[in-house]
Amino acid sequence: MNRRSNLALLALILILIVLGCAKKGSITGGPKDETPPVFIKALPPNLSTNFDKKEIRIYFDEYIKLKDPQKQIIISPPMDPKPNITPLGVASKYVKIEFTDTLLENTTYSINFGESIVDNNEENPYPFFRYVFTTGDFLDSLKIKGTIADAIQKEPDSYITVALYEVDENYSDSIVYKDVPRYITNTLDTISFDMYNIKEGEYKLVALKDASSNYIYNPKQDKIGFLEETISLPKDTAKVFNIKLFKEILDFKALKPKQVSKNEIIFPYEGEADSMKIKMLSQVPDDFKTTIFPDKETDTLHYLFKPFFETDSLVFEITNKKNYRDTLIARIKDQYQDSLVVTSSIQSTLNPEENFSFSALTVIDSINKSLISLTDKDTLDVPFSIKTNRIKNETELEFEKTESNSYSLQFLPEALKDFIGNTNDTIQFSFRTTKLTDYGTIFLTLENVEEYPVIVQITNEKEEVITEKISKQQETLVFKNLNAAKYYIRVVFDSNDNGKWDTGNFLKGIQPENIKYLTEPIDVRANWEIKQTFILE
Repeated sequence: MNRRSNLALLALILILIVLGCAKKGSITGGPKDETPPVFIKALPPNLSTNFDKKEIRIYFDEYIKLKDPQKQIIISPPMDPKPNITPLGVASKYVKIEFTDTLLENTTYSINFGESIVDNNEENPYPFFRYVFTTGDFLDSLKIKGTIADAIQKEPDSYITVALYEVDENYSDSIVYKDVPRYITNTLDTISFDMYNIKEGEYKLVALKDASSNYIYNPKQDKIGFLEETISLPKDTAKVFNIKLFKEILDFKALKPKQVSKNEIIFPYEGEADSMKIKMLSQVPDDFKTTIFPDKETDTLHYLFKPFFETDSLVFEITNKKNYRDTLIARIKDQYQDSLVVTSSIQSTLNPEENFSFSALTVIDSINKSLISLTDKDTLDVPFSIKTNRIKNETELEFEKTESNSYSLQFLPEALKDFIGNTNDTIQFSFRTTKLTDYGTIFLTLENVEEYPVIVQITNEKEEVITEKISKQQETLVFKNLNAAKYYIRVVFDSNDNGKWDTGNFLKGIQPENIKYLTEPIDVRANWEIKQTFILE
């Protein structure tokens, strides 16, 4: 064998060895990195006194980045303008904080990073790192803690701002509308809060679902909660403070009206319109007539008028019982006229607890019962009566329902006539009832009710009210004909006995009416009766 053959044989052997080794396993990336970054040092050091620098650098043992810094990083007291904090979008081995404004004298600052500091590869967080410094000789060291709940929802929102306002000679309740608080913290994604490095003093404790993240209360979009009494530190440091968030009802205000069809103007508003009145100030024809009804979904009143007449605008005076008065103008032009469109909220199945109801975009003014027929699956006529609610712009058919039946409701032409004068073409509705055994029943007993009346509500998983009953004494409440589903029970303590839940008001110092939830949902099954006791604690 010559030298060339020996070399070829050696090469073949090496190839076989490599292939044999390759069959034993393949190269992987190794185990996933689950180690968070490690803090090394800060310049100036954390907990510095007599701080007078323009920049802070916080070093870690690996490349890091900031994740969701707008939500996670909380600076207390707030700074305006906010400091520049990097890195943003790139990785670095340190966090840099650059101050763009002069710091307050003799003030302890706390920068809480939440879980924003993560490693560059796997985003493992370095949780709840806090950098604290003071521009004075010593660090303020008092703290408070507490929990956040929602006044009406079972679970509160996340990322709630908790604020302390100094109660001194300059304090008034209106401060929440115009000035940032002295100290802030955030619940992040929990229901609890801790606030550190507070100085001795008297404070007002407020919580905000701060939609604009500017620490200023805007009732149009924010929720608010507050502690009625002031906090005195250090005396109250051992307490756990509980705050309920609520959405205030805005003060009534009529907004600009708008013509939406030939004979209709809509009047949007803020607040409650229970006593809102609309008075025509313009000259109108002698036979001019109007009717008004509320929108079912929005804060709007529908204003229908007849006859239509040529004019550039109509002037209205808006008033309510609370001495509100305003003059508004609606621009008018000749538009299309609404036709009579009849709809029903009943889709296909009629619950035994319901009546068949229907409504129109234009108010139904008259009904010719002789041109309406209701028949069952055997085409037998079913006697019915008609009940009209002009305020809600809704009409109900009351009749004796039988289970497992189907019904056909027919309106012949001109059975209905609306306010404007339109009449209907032939209209047909079909719906059915199911077996009574398809439904379930809850027998509910309340215990430890300190004061009546209470409103007991059955809600679905979206916290929408399915049905409710008012109880004014110790009794067993029966909720019949419930569809098979999971339900929640909540009890509203109707302290002013007005039949509804009332929210709070910050300036008036009014807390929302209390609500208690049964902890676990109730699983209602078909043809099933559930006896449930709710012990109110």
